[in-house]
Amino acid sequence: MIISVLLILAWLVLLLKYPLKALPVSLGALLGLGLIAAWVLWQEHRETSRLAHLELELLYAPAHCPVARPLSLKLLNQSERPLQDLRWEIAAYAPGSALNLVQSNYDAPRYRGPGDLLPGKHWQTCLPLPPLRPGYRPETLEFRAERLQGHFKP
Repeated sequence: MIISVLLILAWLVLLLKYPLKALPVSLGALLGLGLIAAWVLWQEHRETSRLAHLELELLYAPAHCPVARPLSLKLLNQSERPLQDLRWEIAAYAPGSALNLVQSNYDAPRYRGPGDLLPGKHWQTCLPLPPLRPGYRPETLEFRAERLQGHFKP
C-alpha cells in the first residue's frame, strides 16, 4: 500500500515538474490500461452470454437417484463452443417465495459440471442435497442453480 502511494506521488511530482515529458508517457500508460480493461470486460461479457445458452434443470427425484444424491440434474449445452468447466451453487425456494432456504455453510457441497461438454450435447447426473433450513422438506421446494461460473474452449 505504501509503495503504491509513493509511486503515485512520484508520478505527480514528475508530471508537475516535467509536464512535456511525463504527459505523453502517462497518456500512453493510461491508454494501455484502458485497452486491457476493455479486453477483460469483453471476455467476461462473452463468457456470460455463453453461460446464458446453457439449460440446467434441477429436480428432486429420489425415485431416479440414489438416496445420498436425490437431486437430478440435466444440463444441455446450446452454445456454439464446448463447455470446459462449470461450477454453481444450488438454491431452494418455497413456491411463491423469494427466500433462499439453503443454509450457507462452509462445508456445503461444491457442485461442478462435466469436464468437456460439446455443443448440443446433454449431461445428466444425481447430486446431494444442500443443507436446508430446519422445517422444510425437499419434496415441497423448487431447486435452482445460481451463480454459474464456467469456461468454454476457444
